[in-house]
Amino acid sequence: MDLHNKEPLSQDVLPVVVIGNGPSGICLSYLLSGYTPYLSPEGSHPNPILHSKLAENPHLSLFEQDLEYLCEGVEGRSSNPVAVLFDSLLLPDSDFGLDYASPLVWRCEPERATPHLVLGKGPPGGAWHAMEGSMLTLSLANWMELPGLKLKDWMREKRRNVRNDRATPAEIASYYQHYVREMGLERSFVCGTTVTSVRRVPLGSGSSAWEVQGLQRRAGEVVEIPFSVFAENVVLATGTHDIPARLGVEGETLPFVCHSFWELEAAISAGRLDRASEPILVVGAGLTAADAILAAHHLNTPVYHAFRRAVADPALIFNQLPKLLYPEYHKVHQMMSQQQHQTGESAADVVSQRLSLTGDDRARCSCSYPGYLSFPKHRVASFKPDGKCVLEGEGGGQTVLQVSMALVLIGSHPNLSFLPDQGRQLGLEPDEPISCRRNPVDVDPYTYESVQEPGLYAMGPLVGENFVRFLKGGALAIVCDLVRKRRIRGQESVPESSVGHLLSCQLSNCTLDA
Repeated sequence: MDLHNKEPLSQDVLPVVVIGNGPSGICLSYLLSGYTPYLSPEGSHPNPILHSKLAENPHLSLFEQDLEYLCEGVEGRSSNPVAVLFDSLLLPDSDFGLDYASPLVWRCEPERATPHLVLGKGPPGGAWHAMEGSMLTLSLANWMELPGLKLKDWMREKRRNVRNDRATPAEIASYYQHYVREMGLERSFVCGTTVTSVRRVPLGSGSSAWEVQGLQRRAGEVVEIPFSVFAENVVLATGTHDIPARLGVEGETLPFVCHSFWELEAAISAGRLDRASEPILVVGAGLTAADAILAAHHLNTPVYHAFRRAVADPALIFNQLPKLLYPEYHKVHQMMSQQQHQTGESAADVVSQRLSLTGDDRARCSCSYPGYLSFPKHRVASFKPDGKCVLEGEGGGQTVLQVSMALVLIGSHPNLSFLPDQGRQLGLEPDEPISCRRNPVDVDPYTYESVQEPGLYAMGPLVGENFVRFLKGGALAIVCDLVRKRRIRGQESVPESSVGHLLSCQLSNCTLDA
């Protein structure tokens, strides 16, 4: 059945379409597939107030409970209350390095399953497949895992030694792909898809639905096939790694100015960077910038590091991470603090002198990290064709640096080109682009439904959640709201025939390697 240019029938309208197949979309699919959390009869939460609230209705699943009531008084490292709640239930007191067992028990209840599609450009795992590299990323310590499959257990099956509870992006991507297969979620995942349009269209019954249009490149095929599906609800789970953020300064398009960590890796692999190279400039104070500094430091390549905040600014990500779990990032924070550029000194001389020290001279030097110099509260004023970069300090003073490569790593923006005006009308500030930090999608904090568009949800980085451990709360909030809506309509279950029909007629499911 071709849905193009035809009025959709009720049986052709899916309950949910998810745009994005990273960890956000995967976790949501798990909950929509009938996997249901309950308080375990033997379960106990270290927070006695939260435990007593859960014990008031032990026969009810978490989907049927009052999330706002459960969230009261629960504190954590996210500004989204449901994210903090679900993280506390899955990983109790993990911020303190404790390993309490979750009080939840998961039951597979197929009668609760909600037919849905998860659309993604690549294999399940989203942007993690584009981050393949040798860097060790965020702590494994259960924070990257999804419900029902312990990441540590999976890692031990794959290799003998788990180094410092850390993993590479490639390993994390492989875990997410394995998770989809292990949990039996493949039938809902459609890979190779590019969504081009999401809009509301009227139905013959007087109601309306979301029409999701796009293109799919099927395995082994070159030509992209158009598709169109209809949904009662659409969930934006695209992440924010599509479009690197730019400074908007003179010379930013010059060849030596790059905007991704992987361009640094390519330069290293090609042998263009070593101890004798001109310094590289890293702009930004996030985790990706820290990874770039660590990679260059490992090669003894000198590094200039410019960022707009003060080192002690509470909003700086390094001031929010537990030191014991993130020793490498704590090391970068120490570098930023201890080796700052001083007015009047030559940056090139300082870096070269420190890097050339050996033996006793290095031991007597007050610097702990030779070859590194930070520029707090500085912004890039311009880049010049001869490889020079002009930095401007807080007082307006300028410093000119000669560099071999400049890495502008100041975050990224989501690609919401399938929405009118890139989805700006959905943000907290409708006149600004959607971004994780400055202008997330404006959603109800307990349902994650858009304040502007009923039936449109957002989760993950789009609502300010950069850490996998917290994006899972969005999946819980969305499913709870869908259950509430279904209960209001008096529907206990949704037929699954329509999703199979749509898949067989238009879209080819993901094929996952064994």
